[in-house]
Amino acid sequence: MSMYRKIVFALSLTSLALLGLSGCTSEEKDSSIPWSRPATWENKVPGMSN
Repeated sequence: MSMYRKIVFALSLTSLALLGLSGCTSEEKDSSIPWSRPATWENKVPGMSN
């Protein structure tokens, strides 16, 4: 009986570890925010015009 408990415990621990390591991900949708390019007001000195 002791060996059976050890096997069940090891299987339970392994399954919980795998469950914790795997995560749910959702498909990321494209955002309207342009993260890859600077905004029009960036890279300018305040108070000076072009």
